[in-house]
Amino acid sequence: MAYTVFLVEDNQDLNSILQKYLENAGYAVEAFLDGFSAQQKIRETPDLWILDIMLPDTTGYTLFKEIKAIHPDIPVIFISAKNQEIDRVVGLELGCDDYISKPFLPRELILKTQKLLERKNGTKPQQHAINKINDYTIHRENHTILHDGVSISLTSKEFELLLFFIDHPNRVFSREQILERLWDKNYYGSDRVVDDTVRRIRKKMPKLSIETVYGYGYRYRLVNG
Repeated sequence: MAYTVFLVEDNQDLNSILQKYLENAGYAVEAFLDGFSAQQKIRETPDLWILDIMLPDTTGYTLFKEIKAIHPDIPVIFISAKNQEIDRVVGLELGCDDYISKPFLPRELILKTQKLLERKNGTKPQQHAINKINDYTIHRENHTILHDGVSISLTSKEFELLLFFIDHPNRVFSREQILERLWDKNYYGSDRVVDDTVRRIRKKMPKLSIETVYGYGYRYRLVNG
C-alpha cells in the first residue's frame, strides 16, 4: 500500500506542483490550500503531514499542535518562507521531524519525505501482487479477479478504480478527487462517470463494501473476511 501524505500549502501553483511530484514518486496525496480544510481531516491517519507555516487563516504551528494532540506519532515536515531562520528554530523546538525552506526544488522535498518515512517505518512500502478481500482474489499484475474459482471481468478503468479503493481503505473521496487521480487530465465529461464505474464494480463484485457518502463521494470500507 502506498504511503499517504497530507499537504498543506496555500500557494496554489506550488501546491499543485508538489502534489504532482509526490504522486509521481508513488505517494497518495491529499492537498489543502488553507488551514480550515486541513483541520477537517486531522482525525484521519496519513503517514505524513507537510505543513506550510504561513497560512491565510492559521499557522502551521497551530495545525502541528492539533495534529500531535491526536496523533503524536505521525511525522510532520514544515515548509517555511524564504530566510526565516526563526521558523526553523521554532519548528524544531516544537518537535517537527524535518524542515525545508523556500525556495526549494520539489525533488528535495521528495528526498526528505522518502528518508523520513523509511526511517520511521523501517522499510519501503510494498504493494502486494495479490489481494484477497471478501472472498475475491485480485491479481494486480495480470488484472484478473477470481471468486470461488470463477473469473470476474472488469474493464481497465473499473480495475484501476478498484485498486484505488483497495489502496485507500476507509477514506472518503469526492467524485472530483477520483476524477483527478484516475481519469485523463483532458477529460471534460460529467463526474457521473465515477458513479457509473462504481455501479458496475458493485454489480460485478457485490461482496465488496464500497459505500456512498451522500452529497460527497465514496469510501471503500475494509471488512475482515
